[in-house]
Amino acid sequence: MTEATSDLLVVVVAYGAPEVLSTCLEALEGAYPVIVVDNSSSADVRRVVERVEAHYVDPGANLGFASGVNLALTKVTGIRGNVLLLNPDAVVAPAVVEQLHRALEASPRLACVAPAQHASGSPTMDRVCWPFPTPARAWLEAIGLGRFQRSCDFLIGSILLLRGAALIDVGGFDERFFLYAEETDWQYRAAQKGWGVELCSDLDAIHAGAGTDHDERRRTLRFHAGIERYVRKWYGGRGWLVFRVGSIVGATIRSVVLIGPRRRAAAERRRLYMSGPDNRARRAAALPPPLSRVPEFRGEPRP
Repeated sequence: MTEATSDLLVVVVAYGAPEVLSTCLEALEGAYPVIVVDNSSSADVRRVVERVEAHYVDPGANLGFASGVNLALTKVTGIRGNVLLLNPDAVVAPAVVEQLHRALEASPRLACVAPAQHASGSPTMDRVCWPFPTPARAWLEAIGLGRFQRSCDFLIGSILLLRGAALIDVGGFDERFFLYAEETDWQYRAAQKGWGVELCSDLDAIHAGAGTDHDERRRTLRFHAGIERYVRKWYGGRGWLVFRVGSIVGATIRSVVLIGPRRRAAAERRRLYMSGPDNRARRAAALPPPLSRVPEFRGEPRP
């Protein structure tokens, strides 16, 4: 087994699916301290966590991802090293974690790094690095020019190694984000303070995606509601209006020119943006009302 980095903490926010979580945790081979926040308050999840001797936290309610990560980090007395955020439906070997850690440490102004990722058994790599959502970008996507501007502004949060010093500098995750866009928001705030991100494309890990939520409609509502909350936060009501209209125009065009399932998906997206993703998600009980809390973390050693 690869020698583990002693000052690296793994945080997993889980929701049910104990078999999936078990595969995730066992792949780490006990190399790192792990905190699992169980948003499902499941006895089966607790048994999995205790079997691998990780630290189990039951918040008593489904807090979502941002609040779950923040809760995990309050369980340590201070952030001494770096923090690996790991989805329960992701699998990463300790050797890859160590290489990620070395890549992060090699560039002092990197806030976070991530490996290339793919679904188990699939040769196709998923897209891990994305540009920040903006009202202007919504219109570039609408008219088909988005593919010419593929900047790497933020990394998805499925397997994301955060620098402890950046967490202390930037603060925790904004808890108005329930499941999506919280990592986007955190990395945008980090960028404003001069931090960067890096995709380690030579490293490889598995991320199934949707491993703990098989309801595609609910995932879609949460995803686009997260985008709405992000755009409203950084661009205000007018910026959201520009973004929303651009998204409606783009979806309308695609619902005409595409065929089959892609046409139906575009038509559904048009309806979603016509009604407003956040409003529709809350009406469907897919999201709680938005909060706005960004905790600060200290840099004291863990016991």
